[in-house]
Amino acid sequence: MAETADIVIIGAGIVGCSIAYHLAIQGAPRVVVVEQDLICSGSTGKSAGGIRQQFATEINLLLSIESLRMFHRMREELGVDPEFRQVGYLFMATTPAELDLFRRQAEIQQRYGIPVRIISPDDIRKLVPYVRLDDIIGGAYCPTDGYAAPYEVTMGYAVAARRLGVTIHERRPVTRILRERDRVAGIETPQGPILAPVVVNAAGAAGGVVGSLAGVEVPVKPYRRQLFVTRPLPEFSAEPPLTIDYHRNWYFRGEMGGCLFSGPKDEESTFNTNVDWEHVAESVAKAVARVPLLEKAEISRGWAGSYDISPDNNAILGAVPELSGFYVATGHSGHGFMHGPATGKLMAELILTGKPSIDISPFGLDRFRTGRSVREPMTMHEA
Repeated sequence: MAETADIVIIGAGIVGCSIAYHLAIQGAPRVVVVEQDLICSGSTGKSAGGIRQQFATEINLLLSIESLRMFHRMREELGVDPEFRQVGYLFMATTPAELDLFRRQAEIQQRYGIPVRIISPDDIRKLVPYVRLDDIIGGAYCPTDGYAAPYEVTMGYAVAARRLGVTIHERRPVTRILRERDRVAGIETPQGPILAPVVVNAAGAAGGVVGSLAGVEVPVKPYRRQLFVTRPLPEFSAEPPLTIDYHRNWYFRGEMGGCLFSGPKDEESTFNTNVDWEHVAESVAKAVARVPLLEKAEISRGWAGSYDISPDNNAILGAVPELSGFYVATGHSGHGFMHGPATGKLMAELILTGKPSIDISPFGLDRFRTGRSVREPMTMHEA
């Protein structure tokens, strides 16, 4: 006989595991997660773990605020240390237009109680004295932002979900999403089908591919991004804020006494997650141009992962209008880890009650069909 479930979630990254956990604590029976590889083996496990509140649109601000609360209570709720380091986030402006943008967004963020402030180059020098500032005219700094450990957080949700009765299948890819006319009926896998009236696409960078298995266009594409880490440096013994050169879309933060810095993001969509070591010198040159002391640093390791990018660089969350029982939670565009806790809670509420405690309808799939894309000027691919 075929396996059955009440809800099947495709993808065991932060979003899929958070949805599973929150469904379980909200009383959903027979929740099953299927993952083509291992828990946290995709985009989540290869992210830099950034957590920030410096967004401009209300929905992103609310997702950040709620997720921040949830990161703080993970020790008590999940029994896991998220290793949340509130080192702060620093956005640096090179042009007057960028600084004006930061000022306008800071006013919005402050109305939500976020302790962001506009700072001068002298203030920036005190925070990161080794950064080249001759073309920097100011910045935006929030001391309560920071980063956490993606693997530990995701496994915390997975273990807690299993304790509550959720089944998680690793190395079980989905080959087809079953339909009965305009209603979802389950999934097909190499190990056999799982019949279910609700299926959630939380497949991250593969979100577009999974959508196509159901005959639904989910406009999400994978883009490779690379990260590099140096060996310990004396200057990084006091950990800096996660610092973003907004003009150049480049960032760095501390990592075990060294410097973690962003490499290139591919211009063409690809599932390739190999490090481009042949061109690492270009990434190093970009880093040295902003942090000259990195010229003497030795790179200890590097890795590549995939961003799940949507057309407007914002998540796609909600029910699929044309296929009853099919839900989407993908396309986070570099912000999946930081918003994963709240996304899981809200998607669970939507599936079980139809009324999430935060209105996520602006992130609905139909926005791309009606020309209501979300404009988020503070979107940065720093995760």
